[in-house]
Amino acid sequence: MSAASRASMRSNRTALRARRRTISRVRRRAALGAGAAAVALFASACSSGGTSGGGGDTGFITGSDGIATVEKGDRAAAPDLSGDTVDGKTLDVKDYTGKVVVLNVWGSWCPPCRAEAKNFEKVYQDVKDDGVQFVGINTRDTSTGPARAFEKEYGVSYPSLYDPTGKLMLRFEKGTLNPQAIPSTLIIDRDGKVAARTLQALSEEKLRKMLDPVLAEK
Repeated sequence: MSAASRASMRSNRTALRARRRTISRVRRRAALGAGAAAVALFASACSSGGTSGGGGDTGFITGSDGIATVEKGDRAAAPDLSGDTVDGKTLDVKDYTGKVVVLNVWGSWCPPCRAEAKNFEKVYQDVKDDGVQFVGINTRDTSTGPARAFEKEYGVSYPSLYDPTGKLMLRFEKGTLNPQAIPSTLIIDRDGKVAARTLQALSEEKLRKMLDPVLAEK
């Protein structure tokens, strides 16, 4: 092999390594960007939530009780909420179209989530035969073990999607009734549209207050 050929091969290998390093850097930056977005979304995690109200063209208003609601004709469809559950099964919220869905975002590490857990299970047992399905979204637990222990401790019998990095939450469009804290609770109507939201831990009474108007809709 001539000296010129060897030099050409070395040049090609150097260029290939440079391209690989560039691709690796781009992928790392993309991953960091996604992680930062999830962290930003949950910057107020495990707080008592807020009462961010509607404004402009958001189409929703928030009452003094911290519950935001949208008139039936103005509701946005819930995004794709599907995946593995904390107990290793699969779940797609769209399969519950025709039922009212109570969607609760929680983490085993979150004191307000622990405070409201038994309230949710109590209401679920009361209404599950009335066309209502409860679904949890467990987030920021680094494994499913703590989530399963939480469900066992508080007697939670309804399923929860496992969403450790908050990817499901990022699917909600800005300007809609999207979850912005942990815990957050949303009511999805029978047509798969988001009817109400709160960003705080709920008593049994307040959960029923959120649910009942949507359940009464025809």
